[in-house]
Amino acid sequence: MRVYVPLTLPGLAEAHKTGELGAGELTAYAVTPGLREWYLSDNLEELEYAALNRAALASLRLLAADPAAPRRRVVVAVDVPDGAASADPDRALDPAALGEVRVAGPVPPAAVAAVHADGDDAEADVAAAVRALPTADGGDGDAQFVVDGAEDHELLWFAAQEIPGLVGPGN
Repeated sequence: MRVYVPLTLPGLAEAHKTGELGAGELTAYAVTPGLREWYLSDNLEELEYAALNRAALASLRLLAADPAAPRRRVVVAVDVPDGAASADPDRALDPAALGEVRVAGPVPPAAVAAVHADGDDAEADVAAAVRALPTADGGDGDAQFVVDGAEDHELLWFAAQEIPGLVGPGN
């Protein structure tokens, strides 16, 4: 099963340094029954793209919690055994939790299929989206427009062996 783990660049650097993604249970996003119902598609590729975008939004929230992190969303695509990821049935219909799953960690590097990350050109829009998140969460349509503006930047695809270049020298 493919799951998408939201991170920041410092989080990716830490995973690269330690050789594992997460020490305990990870929050990730995947094609869940709730996501299928919300997205109204049977196309697996479209559904996985929707799960990736949900993880990118979660990465934006991680950036809001880490003011020192570079303003670039990061999502790690990981292949885990079926049954290793589970959705919380109590949150299945919560719009904020669409596609959300829990994965028992740690996840070994061999499970990483790819990394998706913003390019440098997205930093200004991602920074604006991070600043607008609290107001958008409060229902402000203009702020939500700014948050949605981060999605105008497609996440770039990187092979797992490109992680050292993403996290910088010495990591």
